[in-house]
This record gives sequence, structure tokens and C-alpha cells, in this order.
Amino acid sequence: LLKEHEVTDMFPLRPGNLPSISVKHIVFIARPKLVLMDLVADYILSLRSKQSIPVEFHLFFVPRKSELCEKHLNNRGVLGNLSIQEFKCDIFPFDSDVMSLELQNDFRENYLEGDPTCIYNSAQALRTIQQLYGIIPRVFGKGMAAKQVWDLLCRLNKEEQGMGPKGSQTSCIDHLLLLDRAIDFTSVMSTQLTYEGLIDELFGIKNSTATFPGHKFVSPDEPSPEAAAREKRRIILNSGEELFQELRDCNTTAVGAALSKKARVIKTQLDERHNDKSVQEIKQFVSRLPQMLANKQSLATHTAIAEYIKEATDCFEFHDTIQCEEDFLNCIDNEKTSPFIEDLIAQKAPLTKILRLICLQCVTGSGLKPKVLEHYKRELVQVYGLKTWLTLCNLEKCGLLKPQAGTRQYAVLRKALHLTMDDSELEAREKSYLSSKYTPLSVRLAEHIARNKAWSGVQDVLGLLPGPTVDELQTLQPRMARRNS
Repeated sequence: LLKEHEVTDMFPLRPGNLPSISVKHIVFIARPKLVLMDLVADYILSLRSKQSIPVEFHLFFVPRKSELCEKHLNNRGVLGNLSIQEFKCDIFPFDSDVMSLELQNDFRENYLEGDPTCIYNSAQALRTIQQLYGIIPRVFGKGMAAKQVWDLLCRLNKEEQGMGPKGSQTSCIDHLLLLDRAIDFTSVMSTQLTYEGLIDELFGIKNSTATFPGHKFVSPDEPSPEAAAREKRRIILNSGEELFQELRDCNTTAVGAALSKKARVIKTQLDERHNDKSVQEIKQFVSRLPQMLANKQSLATHTAIAEYIKEATDCFEFHDTIQCEEDFLNCIDNEKTSPFIEDLIAQKAPLTKILRLICLQCVTGSGLKPKVLEHYKRELVQVYGLKTWLTLCNLEKCGLLKPQAGTRQYAVLRKALHLTMDDSELEAREKSYLSSKYTPLSVRLAEHIARNKAWSGVQDVLGLLPGPTVDELQTLQPRMARRNS
């Protein structure tokens, strides 16, 4: 399709020299970030000095323009060379039930740098969803950012009034739940223990794609196995693949059994070719053969991924990390320095891993005792250097590190919302198997809204969480009806 529209080539916008190509038009598609504007300016200035053939440059901002970026381009002397437009893509669908704004640094920008752009982008995305699927009649939320998004969405809706009906005239979505990340730090500090979660923990999932080392994917009939083993494999992970859909929410302890069961099913299907069959049965088998072979390849792929995961999860350090997390989540020994964390610091383990555990201890203990907090700070700065002090200051500013307060909010929330359970790995219906036998607070709140259609019954619990509570009713526009009315 791109070739049909005369697209010669595509390159990621990264530091360094982009390949020189002989074309009449060069199109940049970028987020409104100053660092990206520098890359655009560097490339234009470099190409302008080398190439005599006139080239037209076009810059598309995603999702909208930025005056600051345009001013920066003007200061770099390239604004006059650019045709600037907007690519208004507010939200990206990654799966049948997942959409994302893909704003990777929005929490940092909002809470640390005081840049509320993500609030505006979130409100615009919700506005787009309502234009497509109709006004959402009931809106619930918790947290300062959730309230800000709701207030801005109301303002945008008022500005749109008087312009006539736009988009869907049927309300297809019954409830909207807005949750500020600041009300639930605990869930993101715990290690994910599902199949998909561990892929994300160990290899990272970006845009529904993960990259793995190649050596476990090499098949026996590979023409050059050594070269294939050196190549990294990029695997698309979404519910369009039947096997991944079955595995993604399985606890890591259940993945092996699920793969074995699938292997037996595929073997039984392929062995049918050895049975005596009529011509009609042979035709039916042949018609199903491509899907069976695709399932066999999918099984080989996920078996290789499961082997990578098993190698990581079988080590003692992984089990010790999970045990440390479980202790903190169950309010065990979270008021004193952790010997395991001290050992990790002494071993100079990855700083992110250590900070994640310290922050988990802090949020589950409603803060750290001043002596414990100062001890951790001193040890980290001595081992990892003075630059770590800035990171610690940023974590304090965001509320992830703080001295212990009088109220133990997490301890009350844990009991009131049943956030931790015993032997949760055996309970398929419970969400506790997601990480360290802990059910995310966000999930409990979503379950309550789905079940009760209101905050009633948890008002006392909500009072322990930071920020205002949202409980609003959006009136449907004239001529707009509920889908199930």
C-alpha cells in the first residue's frame, strides 16, 4: 500500500545521521517533544548543506501542534523549510479490548514537571470515544488527575454544544471509570506473574510487540542455524492469536500444563491423516491443514518464550524477590530495613529493581520510618553515586518515597477490599495470581463499579485514597438513546 502511494522508504527518528535518499518530499511524523524537534532540525540542516536537489519537508505533529516546538524550530532556523500539519490520532487500538494513548512519560510530566498536557490529551481521547460511541451516561473516578480530566471533558462538551449532533446517536458504553495512578502505586511496583506480564517484565512489550533472543526459536531444519540464533525475534502479542489469548492471563506456574495440553490436541488433529478416510473427509482435513500448521508454529513460538521465562523465574533471586514483595504486601516487616534490599544494594543490582522494592515497602507501610528512609538513601548514594540523589528527590516529589505518616492507609485498604489472599494461584477466578498473591486496588474498584453501578458501600475506603471522588451523570443529547433501552 505504501509503495502504491510512492513511499520510497521509512526510518525511525533517532540520533545520528539518517540515510541519504533522493526524493522530492520528506515527511516527519513526531510527538511534540523538543528533543525530537532537534533531530528534525539537524537532519534538515545536514541535508540542506549536502543536497543540491530541492526537497520539500513536511512535519506532522501527533496528536496536535505545539507552539513551543514551532518556536524551537524557528530558533533552529528550519521553520521556513517545513510544512506543518497535525495528525489527530488521540488513541491507538492495540487489541479487541485495549486502547492506549501511548504517553509513556505522562505521569512524570504531570506530577514531577507540572506539565498537564496529558490531562488535555486524555480528555480529547475520551471526547473522541464519545463521538464514536455516544455519551457515556455514568462517570466515576478517583484522584486529582481523574477529576481534572472529567472537568476538562465537561468543558470540551460544552464548547461543542450548539454545533449540532455529531457522531453516534446511540449510547454504547454504560460506565466510565477514571483512576489516577497516584491512588494505586502498589500495583505497578509488584512483579507481574502472568504469562503476558512476565514477558513485559523480562523483555518489554511495546505496541503489542516483544523482542526475544533468537537461539530458542531455531528449528532443526533451519538452513543456517547459527545466523538464525543471532537474530532477534519480534513477536506480535494480541488476542488475534488463539494460543496467546489462552495463555496471556495464566499464572506462570500454569503455562507449562496449558502448553502440554495444546500440544496433545494438535498432535491428535495431525494424526487424523493416518486414519482411513473417505474423499470428503480428506478434503475437509486438507481445508483445515493450514490452520493446524499455524497452530503448530504458534505452539513452538510460545514454548520457546516459556523456556526463556522459566530460566528467569527458576533462579533463587527471582523467588527471593517475590517473597520480599509478598511480605511487604501482607504488611510483614515493612517498618524496618529489609536484609534482602540491603543485599541487593551490596551486590550492586540494577538500581530500578532496588528502587521498585523500596517504593513498594514505602507505599504498603504508608511511608518509611525516618531512620529507615535515611539509611536507604545513604546506602544508595554511596554505592550508586551522587547522581542517585536526584532520582530519590524526584521519587519523594511524586509521593513514592516519604516519611511514615500516622494513618496506615494501605493496611486498612488491604483488609477492607481483600487485596491479599492465601493460595491464590489455585483460584482461577481471583485476580490475586496477577502478582504476588495481591489483587490490584484498581481492579477491586473496577469490580465494585461493575457490580454495584455506584460508589455506595466503599465511601469510607475512598476517603483513605488521595484526591477527590467523581460520581456524575451525563445527560444524553436530544435524539440520543441508550443502546439497550
